[in-house]
Amino acid sequence: MDQWKGKVAIVTGASSGIGAAIAQALVHHGMVVVGLARRQENIQKLAEDLSKEPGKLYALKADMRKEEDILAAFEWVEKELGGADVLVNNAGLAKFNYIQDGKTEDWRNMWEVNVLSVTICTREYLKSMEKRKNQKGQIFIINSLAGHTTEFLTANMYIGTKHAVKAIAQCLRRELAEKNSTIKVTNISPGLTKSEATEGFLSRMEDSQAFLEAADVANAVVDALSTSSVTQICELIISPIPNKHVY
Repeated sequence: MDQWKGKVAIVTGASSGIGAAIAQALVHHGMVVVGLARRQENIQKLAEDLSKEPGKLYALKADMRKEEDILAAFEWVEKELGGADVLVNNAGLAKFNYIQDGKTEDWRNMWEVNVLSVTICTREYLKSMEKRKNQKGQIFIINSLAGHTTEFLTANMYIGTKHAVKAIAQCLRRELAEKNSTIKVTNISPGLTKSEATEGFLSRMEDSQAFLEAADVANAVVDALSTSSVTQICELIISPIPNKHVY
């Protein structure tokens, strides 16, 4: 990770769970991290807790459903920090229901956060990289095992969004390859992960059911960043053991 010391990373959905763990891990390795989330105060508290770490965490308020918030955040990063070298698209939203019982607003919010915000952030990141003629960078999409299955019936629309961003990542790699770009794209798909968002779900599960910790996913991001300049980890599926949902 020495190659990334002092470099700038943007992490969306950084106020809790996987996003907070990723921000913490990158700061620990000396990166300058800008965390985006609606609950800016949570990121600010984490920044204070990490004040003695080698890197630094900045907290920006941004609703990932609002393009104006995303654009303002990227403008701030470029103006104040010179632009981002790493982008971690982590923000996500899940609402579970059978299709016949689903609510349009829930579906719309999932597509806006899980898919549209990913493409907007990626577009703005790439535009900034091109403007700065920077080819040493990496884009992460924190996906899910749901992006590799259609097994969980009440997760229908959530599964759809995760399949969508997996396809977008594949298309993006081809797009960058056509341009002879060395910017890497890594799609990380963890299984069930303990976080604030999954507390209710985990409480209804059997005691024997295994799950990941947010730090496990953060470690995967660090591992992918630590590869050589000619190595691209395209797809990383992380599953707890034991787990019957292995792909």
